[in-house]
Amino acid sequence: MTEHPAAVLARHLAARAEDVCRHYLSNGRRLGRYWLAGDVQNSKGRSLYVRLDGPLAGPGAAGKWTDAATGEHGDLLDLIRLCCAFGTLGDAMEEARGFLALPRPVTEPRRQCARHSPERGSTPDLSSIAAAEQLRRMEAARRLFRAGRPILSTPAEAYLRARAITAVDLPALRFHPSVFHRAHEQAPLRRLPAMLAAITDLDSRIVGVNRTWLDVERQCLADLDAPRKVLGILLGHGVRFGDAADRLLAGEGIETVLSLKSVVPELPMVAALTANHLAALLLPAGLAQLVIARDNDHAGLRAAGRLRERAEARGIAVHDLVPRLGDFNDDLRRLGPTALARHVRGQLTAVLPPPAA
Repeated sequence: MTEHPAAVLARHLAARAEDVCRHYLSNGRRLGRYWLAGDVQNSKGRSLYVRLDGPLAGPGAAGKWTDAATGEHGDLLDLIRLCCAFGTLGDAMEEARGFLALPRPVTEPRRQCARHSPERGSTPDLSSIAAAEQLRRMEAARRLFRAGRPILSTPAEAYLRARAITAVDLPALRFHPSVFHRAHEQAPLRRLPAMLAAITDLDSRIVGVNRTWLDVERQCLADLDAPRKVLGILLGHGVRFGDAADRLLAGEGIETVLSLKSVVPELPMVAALTANHLAALLLPAGLAQLVIARDNDHAGLRAAGRLRERAEARGIAVHDLVPRLGDFNDDLRRLGPTALARHVRGQLTAVLPPPAA
């Protein structure tokens, strides 16, 4: 069976793992057998670690990376796709070939076929990573979400209400009293209460679950280096609150989007969970108007710009929604729901229906 070109490129990148990291994660540094960075956006920090040594495939392979803060993981082709906020696997492959100074195979079409194009709404191509492992993690995510219970009258509801969020009774959210947490590969497993959020594709299939571990007594995030992690597939997908038809609001974090859902309940919304994933979010067919609710930082501005480019290329009208403070949950907690509603509705007069008489 012929190996997919993406798998070949991933192996070439793994052979030059440190060179890839120095180029795309230049704010990181080497520590032993790993390259450490803050995240796939090349921030400073230690959350993301890339294995530099090892075989070119299989367990312990060079080029495999994990972000302990989000649970994201993959190979170096996945990292390039996220770092550069590419909308398609083909774009990431073009970038990788340029970095490696490799020619385009003459048998490969210039454009990815519909089966591999994220804009068609299918699950992202898995050929550049361990497909069997990803499928196993997707099924584990589905089992975990099914094992959770509805969020009302649970510590997860208390956590959201402590953040002034009133949009809590939503099908995408559940609570589980005992979810495994591991800080890093060598750390022991612990069981802690967690809020679960279903990550779904455009066909409403669960492809992952976001776990937010909680401090039940203080009604806040658990005191962990990585209190949020994703199990399953996130790239292109998100946590959905309402069914999008012709309108959709897309934002980053769950709490940020739920803050907006609390004051604009009639608008379908999706939380992409990170700025990088907001940039790579898949958009449904038939979408006419997209609201991009970004955080007030450089990463949010960059992600919103990438998503705007992709949406406008499809003829979708794009509307920016910017918080007054750092993000919309900051606005909700510090300015109050009335002020946030006024601020949001004032920016979205072209999207929202007029208030009832």
